[in-house]
Amino acid sequence: MRKRLEKKQPCQPAGGCPVEVTLSIIGGKWKGIILYELLDGTKRFQVLRRALPTATQKMLTLQLRELENDGLIHREVYPQIPPKVEYSLTPLGTSLEALIMEMKKWGEQFLAENHLPQSTEI
Repeated sequence: MRKRLEKKQPCQPAGGCPVEVTLSIIGGKWKGIILYELLDGTKRFQVLRRALPTATQKMLTLQLRELENDGLIHREVYPQIPPKVEYSLTPLGTSLEALIMEMKKWGEQFLAENHLPQSTEI
């Protein structure tokens, strides 16, 4: 017996679509990669910068601020000289782990099926 699929509700882009909300928060060229990098634990700014070598310092800072403002990452500033800043996932950010890992898995499959080279950056 076939399982009856629940009829999905149409996504209304103007304000209430959960998919649009998710993409608006984690979308952007670097946010997904930043979140992926932080799945391993707390990282300093320069470690993240090395993990995203083609991102400018300004862009990385902007993306980190947006993720912090959305409550996905925590920024810890240590009062010392030279300044030390560390980034980590909040519980809300950690809740994205399954989604991020599925995105990674899907990307690997897409690259393999289309005979495209996989980047060694991630």
